[in-house]
Parts: sequence; C-alpha cells; structure tokens
Amino acid sequence: MSRLASLALSVSLGLGAILGVSGQSAAADYGSAVAYDAGICSESWVLGRISRNFRHQVRNVPGLPQVDIVDYYGLRLTRHHPQRELWPVARTYCEGTVRLSDGHDRSIWYFIEGGMGFAGVGHNVEACVSGFDRWNVYNGRCRVAQ
Repeated sequence: MSRLASLALSVSLGLGAILGVSGQSAAADYGSAVAYDAGICSESWVLGRISRNFRHQVRNVPGLPQVDIVDYYGLRLTRHHPQRELWPVARTYCEGTVRLSDGHDRSIWYFIEGGMGFAGVGHNVEACVSGFDRWNVYNGRCRVAQ
C-alpha cells in the first residue's frame, strides 16, 4: 500500500471513530432519517445558514438592496426525494415567506441536501429569495429551488 493510500485510510478511519460513524451505511441512514423529518424546514441551523448566505449575497452582488432577513414564517415542506440509485442525493424542498429589514415580505424557496456538507459530512442548504437571484443561479424566478 502506498504512503498516500495508507494516510487516506487512517484519516478516514480516524474521522469515522471521532464522528461515531461505522461505515457508509450509517452515514446514509443518518442523512435519510433527518431528510424525512418535515420539521427540518424550520430547524434553527437551516434558517441560520440561509440568513448567513443571504447576508453574504446582498453584500457581494452589485445592485442588490442592503437588507437582512429578520423573520421567517409560513415555512412548510413541499416535497422530499430520498436517496436512491437514480437520485443519489437526498433532497428536501421547502418554501415560505421572509420578512426583510426594509419591511417587505418575500417568498423563499430552499432545499436541504443530505450528505453534501464539507467532505460529505452534514448537509448543504441552498435558498432563493424572490427578487434576489440577480445572476439567475436558480434559473429565473427561483425555479431550481422550488
């Protein structure tokens, strides 16, 4: 076994021991269990990540108003795609309304991808607020996030 392969194996075993995960099936089971929870749409870590990403977006994309998300309401699960052979990434889609610091309410659509965090650990959250997709990242009118 080469040095690089040996190092990679020892790092992955070490991470598994630290995280308490004993193999790929446990990680996949954890991601699926969380993704099926309809309450995940209103989890504080999800909303916190959306707020941080939105703040970064309005500060760094020219022409967007300098506002923050101050409140979320009407959040609901719209659909869930579990992980399977033809759909390798579990996704939970949600929608709702956000109140911005300028007093306006906007529709928001977002999805949570299981097992798509840093190095495949954790979740990724992608969100689109109506009127704030200036570069059409979510295909105009936030269609990708819906």
